[in-house]
Amino acid sequence: MCSLTLRVNATASDIKNPAYALVFGSVVVLGLPLNAVSLWILIRRHSLKSPSAVFMVNLAISDVLLVTSLPLRVYFYTMGLWPLGHMTCTWITMLFRNNIRSSSIFITFISVDRLLAVVYPLRSRHIRTSANAWRAAVLVWVAVVLINIPESVMFSKTLKKNNETTCFEFKHPVGSPISYLQPVLVLTLLTANIVCTALVSWTLHRRLNDSARIRNKVNVMLIFAMNLLMFTIFFFPASLTVLERKWRCYAVPLFCLASVNCCLDPVLYYFSFDGFWKREEAVDNSGREL
Repeated sequence: MCSLTLRVNATASDIKNPAYALVFGSVVVLGLPLNAVSLWILIRRHSLKSPSAVFMVNLAISDVLLVTSLPLRVYFYTMGLWPLGHMTCTWITMLFRNNIRSSSIFITFISVDRLLAVVYPLRSRHIRTSANAWRAAVLVWVAVVLINIPESVMFSKTLKKNNETTCFEFKHPVGSPISYLQPVLVLTLLTANIVCTALVSWTLHRRLNDSARIRNKVNVMLIFAMNLLMFTIFFFPASLTVLERKWRCYAVPLFCLASVNCCLDPVLYYFSFDGFWKREEAVDNSGREL
């Protein structure tokens, strides 16, 4: 059983952890170029005319925001000190939480879009538009920012009770309603992804004649498999650490694991489009991508 002692009086040598610094640093080295290139390709070559492209651009933006915040975590776990004050610590922590929340929502939107494209291709045409996708994306970002307001206030109060040199190594308050928001959200979205995966799999196997028109059916199922992987390995375990004090000692290792999700999202983009590296015109000539 790990120790649950609040690390208020911890020295720099106590906080230093080269393993955490190595993981976060590796995510920066891999995640930043991968997501930057993916973002450029999605914007320049797919023109944001499909809802999936819109959701993936917003997912890539969320990942880039996370990656740009990780160098400060690398510094903290390398030096064992936090010299930038409470406000910066709050911003960095909110960026990390926002990545899990926004990524889980956008990945679910991608799953729902694939579900509508495969199961209800005709009836969903008026719903699956880039305009509706942008409206949904804006609502997501607004909701995420609004949640940050009371959460930041609560977080800052807790942070001020600790040593200024401490940022990520302390216990968060348990029991407030907002602390249950993230695990409930992630669990709900995980359930939605499971339902979408089951319905699409059933459709592809049952309606063989119709599904024969869907090109790259293996890629379609790989998208859903990757989405479930993101939730079960990266999002859900990290979200559970806010519920029970006895799980807090596993928070930083699980946060390290959760940060790796931004390195795998570009693989999702690749399988989501038949011609990811091609221009949109080339893709359209061979058929609309699913």
